[in-house]
Amino acid sequence: VFLEIPMDILMNVPDGQIPIPAISTSPPRLSPDRASAKQALEILSTAKKPMMMVGTSVKWSNAQGSLNEFLEKTNLPAYVNGMGRGMIPRDSKHLFNSTRRKAMEECDVLILAGAILDFRLAFGKSVPAHAKIIQLEMDNLLIGQNRAADLALVGNLACSFDLLNQVMQEDSLSLDFTEYADKLRKEEDAKAAKNSAMAKNEQVPIHAGRLCQEITEFVNDDMIVIGDGGDIVAQAAKVLPVPKNGFWMDPGPLGTLGVGMPFALAAQAAHPDKRILIIYGDGSFGLNGFEYDTAIRFGFPIVGVVGNDAAWGQMMRPQAAYFGKEKLVATELAYTRYDKVVEAMGGHGEHVTEPDQIRPALERAFESGKAACVNVEIERNYEFKGGIYV
Repeated sequence: VFLEIPMDILMNVPDGQIPIPAISTSPPRLSPDRASAKQALEILSTAKKPMMMVGTSVKWSNAQGSLNEFLEKTNLPAYVNGMGRGMIPRDSKHLFNSTRRKAMEECDVLILAGAILDFRLAFGKSVPAHAKIIQLEMDNLLIGQNRAADLALVGNLACSFDLLNQVMQEDSLSLDFTEYADKLRKEEDAKAAKNSAMAKNEQVPIHAGRLCQEITEFVNDDMIVIGDGGDIVAQAAKVLPVPKNGFWMDPGPLGTLGVGMPFALAAQAAHPDKRILIIYGDGSFGLNGFEYDTAIRFGFPIVGVVGNDAAWGQMMRPQAAYFGKEKLVATELAYTRYDKVVEAMGGHGEHVTEPDQIRPALERAFESGKAACVNVEIERNYEFKGGIYV
C-alpha cells in the first residue's frame, strides 16, 4: 500500500487537531502464576548439571536485577547470546562463555531465559533427549520453538525471576550448583589462557583471533559496542566482554548485515557522552559504509574497525570445503582501502597490516575526534568449522 498526502494538506493541519498519544516506555509487568514458578524450581532441584541461556527478552524486560539475584541464590552457570549480552556483569562468577557447547551437551536441566533454540543453539539438537527445558518468555508464541519446553513461564522476565526468588525465600528452598559451576570454571580459565596467548600471535596477515583479542583488551565500560558482520563478530563474541552498562547491539538472528553505522548513529545521538565502537566485517561495511558521511556531517566521532579478509567468509569457507578453493563463486572480495573511503569523506582513516599496530591505531582513531575507520587486513582462512557463535 502506498499512501501519499499532498504537502499543502499535510502542512496545514491545525495543531489543535493533532492527537498526541501518551507513550509508555516501560515494558508490561505481566507475571506467571506461583504454581508454575514452584514447579520450575522443583524441576531445577533435580538437576546435577544445569545451565541457563540468557537472551534478548531479558533486556526488553529490564530483568537484569532479578536475574542476577536468582543467579546469586543458586550459583547456576549462565551463558548469554544476542541482546542478552551485558545482562550479567562481565566480572560475575556466574557468567560463562567458552564452555557453552559442553554445558549444553551434558545438561540435565536447561533454562531458556529469553533465548530461543534457533540456529545459534543448533535448534536444540545438542541438548540431551532426557534434559528438562524450562522456558521463560514474554511471548507465548515463542514457547517450544524447535523443541518442546517441559515448563513455560510466560510474562515479563523481571516478574518471572522476582517470583522465583520470592518462592525460594518463602519456601526456604536452597539450591546450590557451585560444584558443577566450579568444574566449568576450570575449563573456562584454561580456554581463556589460550585466548590470551593469541595476543602474542605475530603472524602476517594478521590472525582474526589476534584482532579480536586486541579489541577485547581495548574495550572498556565507557563504550557502546556494535557488531556488524559474520565470522568476525562471531569470533569476537567468544572473547569480547560487553560493557557493564549492557550496551551491545548486533544484527540479530536474521543476520541483517549493514546495521552497524545506523545503530551507531542512533546510539551516539542518544548517548553523546559515550564512545561508540563498531566491529565490522568487510562485507558488512560494503552495505552501509557510506553512512560514515552522515556521522561526519553530524560530528559524531564513531569508530569502526574492519576485519578485512577480502571475502564473504561465512559463504566462502563452505564453498572451499565442498568444491575446493579454485571453485569459489561470488564470495571473494578485495583488500579494499576502506580507510581511504572514510578519509575522502572527511573522516579519519587507519590502515593496519602488522599486529602490533592494532592498539595504536585504535587509540589514534578515538583521539582524532572524528568518525574513523580502522581497516585491519586479516588472514583469509579457508578452514570450515561449521559453527556460529553469537
